[in-house]
Amino acid sequence: MAKILVKQVKSRINCPETQKRTLDSLGLRKIGQVVEHDASPAVLGMVNKVKHLVSVEETK
Repeated sequence: MAKILVKQVKSRINCPETQKRTLDSLGLRKIGQVVEHDASPAVLGMVNKVKHLVSVEETK
């Protein structure tokens, strides 16, 4: 399965609680933090929900 790198690029301040929980579920707590996940449909759905707060890169 492909891997993706998810990086938080914007603040979670003034975001709805559901988006804050989604960032927590992805393992993102600070701006600039990067985490690696499998590109499963569940993870891609979470990334899509907070796409305005994160950047995504594919890894090999």
